[in-house]
Amino acid sequence: MTPSRVMFWQIDHVWLFYALASLSTLLFLAGLALHILVWRKTARSRKISFSTDALKKMLLDAFLGRRVITGDLPAGLMHLLIFWGFLILFMGTGVLSIHHYLFSFLEGSFHLVFSLVMELAGLMLLAGVIWALVRRYLQRVPRLERRLEDGLVPLWLLMIVLSGFVLEGARLAALHPTWGHWSFVGWSLRGLFSPADAEALYPYLWWIHTVICLGFIALIPYTKLFHILGAPAGIYFQTATEPVLLSMEEGTGKFDLGDAIFFDGCMRCGRCVASCPSAGAGEPFAPRDFVQAMRRALWRKHSPVGDIRFLSRNEETKVDENFWYCTTCRACLEVCPVYGATFEVVTKKRILAVEEGTQVPKLMTQTLEKLFKYNNPWESSKKKRGAWADELEIANLTKRGVEADLCYFVGCTTSFDDTAQIIARSFSEILKTAGMNFGILGKKEPCCGDIARRVGELGLFEEQKEGCDELFEKYDITEIVTSSPHCFHTFKNEYPEAAFRARHYTLLLKELIKEGKLQLKKGIEAKVTYHDPCYLGRHNRIFDEPREIIRSIPGLTLVEMPHHREDSLCCGGGGGRMWQDLQGDVKMSEVRIREAETTGAEIVITACPLCLIMLEDARKAAGFKEPFRVMDLNELVIQALA
Repeated sequence: MTPSRVMFWQIDHVWLFYALASLSTLLFLAGLALHILVWRKTARSRKISFSTDALKKMLLDAFLGRRVITGDLPAGLMHLLIFWGFLILFMGTGVLSIHHYLFSFLEGSFHLVFSLVMELAGLMLLAGVIWALVRRYLQRVPRLERRLEDGLVPLWLLMIVLSGFVLEGARLAALHPTWGHWSFVGWSLRGLFSPADAEALYPYLWWIHTVICLGFIALIPYTKLFHILGAPAGIYFQTATEPVLLSMEEGTGKFDLGDAIFFDGCMRCGRCVASCPSAGAGEPFAPRDFVQAMRRALWRKHSPVGDIRFLSRNEETKVDENFWYCTTCRACLEVCPVYGATFEVVTKKRILAVEEGTQVPKLMTQTLEKLFKYNNPWESSKKKRGAWADELEIANLTKRGVEADLCYFVGCTTSFDDTAQIIARSFSEILKTAGMNFGILGKKEPCCGDIARRVGELGLFEEQKEGCDELFEKYDITEIVTSSPHCFHTFKNEYPEAAFRARHYTLLLKELIKEGKLQLKKGIEAKVTYHDPCYLGRHNRIFDEPREIIRSIPGLTLVEMPHHREDSLCCGGGGGRMWQDLQGDVKMSEVRIREAETTGAEIVITACPLCLIMLEDARKAAGFKEPFRVMDLNELVIQALA
């Protein structure tokens, strides 16, 4: 007898199956339509076009689990087992439908191979689901939540695969075909039934399995399982759309299509929580909770029936002032499998808060007022901005007849803070040693707008941006080097039509060393570690240049902290936090300085004024004394100059 399969064997009232399948499909499509409706209502004008790069990226991430595997191999393998096991079984159902309704081909060898593949796929799904349950409920991985939905979804999948194997065992026990061992799992379970019992029970087992499967399909849009569709859509969208710069004209205090897709594609895996410095410091902010709150608020606003996720429908959507704890460090985006930029969503929430005049911390309001009046967040004066350079004989580009090839943009923090001023003095000395024709703007130097931009005061940011553009044009400034990664990032990424080129000082130092204009011949016998500033590293991918400068200094031994490069820990000063009074179990800077101390390094090097201030304060608070110290990279270069 030729190996084959009879569809609907022993099944009466097949019309009922079609009715249930139609109902399942309608429920699925209704849920999908509601998602699209919410997406459309949140969509602003963003150019979306077909992109082969976006399609390739989406396929690699969705089908190969590239982002899921990165950073957590066990979780990635578990995900791949579940994904491919479910996908192959779903495709197998489609193949059976083609065989039954269009043309018969699952016979002979094709049927045997098909049976084997289905068994393997079932085992993959079974292994993945069990692994997921073990990780969540036995190993109790800290970043994983344990809500009702988190247990129901894998248990439902478990019922699908187990009922399928038992059903196959009953069929093989009743028919006992000579090729039955190709369905090796079902074949091993056939002993559970006598032939007569198997034939009698088979229809009941078939209907149970069918209802479980159809119910699962119907519930996808109404649970976190919509991630199956939302995640690939989000990955494609992030790559195929042009980024939108936040501006007052675009009303960006509101969410857009990308945000809505990201919210629905979030699986609550918790990777963002595990990487978030605020959550790690015991502060009352977690990216996942914020995203879920924003999602529920969006659905309650735009869906005619409210939030359709029935298992979390009645959860409280409380969004208090905790989003001000976000450092905007980008760590969440670095690890999110669906490329969700929670820190950008936080910024939009801040914009809305500033526009409405609500939920803005008192100290932040005072800082913004100072920024507006005095063009800096530190001092109630503009005159002291260039005071650090009074005795250094540095050219002032705002004075008549003074010209230079390079403008050193010192920045607010480096200009006013006593600790950070050493960066300006050291870098200026380095530029003189290298023979650079440079100058500063003195007390006329404006704020670049970074602070206003991070905290959501877009109107003030636009004013500061226009002020910078006008000043640079007035004094014919086309080449700028900055002390702060924040100034560098703002100039480089948020001045889209700038007539100047901005670089961070680490890029210029590397260039000067390469050209031989800086001779770092004086050896420094010390073990050092380097702290990656968030806005230099994660935001602008400048990881190698500072390390190359360090390695070019004779005698230094560079050791890396456990968290470095893309995985670096935030000092806690970004995102406007420097000008707020925020409380947690421990300060982020103390977490970082203790990690640095465990490396055995004598010197912690950084390349950001905010990091220098935060880490130095943390060193003192932790009681670490010399020779363990915090230094800016410029200070080290000065010591190494022959």
